[in-house]
Amino acid sequence: MNNKYYFLPAVFVAYVFSIVYSTNINAQPQGHEHTLSESVGKPESEGAKIVSDFKFKPLNFVPPKVDRVVLENGMILYLLEDHDLPIFNITARIRTGEIYEPAEKAGLASLTGYVMRSGGTLSMPADKMNEELEFMAASVETSIDRESGGASLSTLKKDIDKGLKIFADVLMNPAFPEDKISMRKDEVVEAIRRENDNPSNIAHREFRKIIYDSKHPYSRKIEGTLESIEKITRDDIVAFHKKYFHPNNVILGISGDFNKEEIIKKLNTVFAGWGKEDIKFPEVAKVENCFEKSVNYVYKDINQASVLMGHLGINRKSPDYFPVTIMNFVLGGGSFTARIPGRIRSDEGLAYSAYSAFQTSRDIGMFFVSCQTKLESTHRAISIALEELDKIRKMSIDKEELAQAKETFMNQFVFRFTTSASIVAQKVDIEYEELPLNYLETYLSNVQAVTREDVQRVAKKYLHPDEIKILVVGNKEKFDKQLDSFGKVNVIELK
Repeated sequence: MNNKYYFLPAVFVAYVFSIVYSTNINAQPQGHEHTLSESVGKPESEGAKIVSDFKFKPLNFVPPKVDRVVLENGMILYLLEDHDLPIFNITARIRTGEIYEPAEKAGLASLTGYVMRSGGTLSMPADKMNEELEFMAASVETSIDRESGGASLSTLKKDIDKGLKIFADVLMNPAFPEDKISMRKDEVVEAIRRENDNPSNIAHREFRKIIYDSKHPYSRKIEGTLESIEKITRDDIVAFHKKYFHPNNVILGISGDFNKEEIIKKLNTVFAGWGKEDIKFPEVAKVENCFEKSVNYVYKDINQASVLMGHLGINRKSPDYFPVTIMNFVLGGGSFTARIPGRIRSDEGLAYSAYSAFQTSRDIGMFFVSCQTKLESTHRAISIALEELDKIRKMSIDKEELAQAKETFMNQFVFRFTTSASIVAQKVDIEYEELPLNYLETYLSNVQAVTREDVQRVAKKYLHPDEIKILVVGNKEKFDKQLDSFGKVNVIELK
């Protein structure tokens, strides 16, 4: 199979840039008799009108085909050969995460994911593993975050056998030595103790507590707390790994310089004896739809205020995902061209960074607006953001705003396929998130299908400025106006 175009060379990237990111002076506009050269010397307004009338053929890009294979042990593989360079990569997703750990031992999942790699395996101590990988110029990494576990292997083609053996050993047989567990605990504890030094860390930690019920795992920090870290034992870590790490709970994305049939045989060999298991996942409480306005304040003697404001949003499988994505691009996700950063940053110069985002999860994620502004403009920046939330709900966006948003997402889509590794990683994520397997093939049509009416509909449905939760970290004595004009202020004391 010829894969030369999967690993896009610089020449091809430059070519794509010329057709999707700018008005290509060599392109022939359809349905208009003028060319760019003919508008030179014309009045600016007339030239601009001519350019705006140009019409180009729609972007028609078909993602490369990736093979999907399921092994007898239940492991799902996505394979894409790419023989341009003698490199071999694996990216893995494992269904596990912080959401499945006991609340009183918050941080267990993250600790397990870290020491899986740092602690070596039963057959290869960590120091020996580090030496082997360094000699091969290879890497093996593992981690567990809020809703998934991850692992990766990167090595040269000539070292595939050695790399696979170490990679499989780490997944199946981590040693979890006490000294490495204690070392990592100390590192996490020190990081937690320093959290309050950073206003942004304070804001994001406390904002989760405000958005989600305290009993839900989404309200917790992945790293845990000083109290919960102390309670975690080696037995807890071993049991957590044993419960979730089985081949039928693993998706591998494999890319690079290999032969499909040969690599499948190698995988069956290195994972021999690792059998299927029925995994009983703990029940995770559903996120409660709570839209109750609150204003929250954390005192910190700093020169700038850190502001977060928002509420619950959507989950990753929402049928409104694409309209919401386009709507948020216009509102605050589209860099300097979006409305919130356009007004707060560009027009009034109140903040260097201001944006909005929908953070999607398996359950309901959050919508938030974030900005850092000087203390004397805190109230003004919040007011502008609220005005823009209200405006996009009540008034349809401009045709130009919709067109720019669509074009941006469609043009950027091409650059999600610049390497074979990035392609299979997307396929792994799609499978893991239980999205339609043809998600990439239908992506462009889903973006193109969004209308101005869709944008206003989802703005009304998912934006609630009258029921928003506001959090400000800073020194209220220097604010331009006091926060109680937005509602009763709840003061959060830092420990």
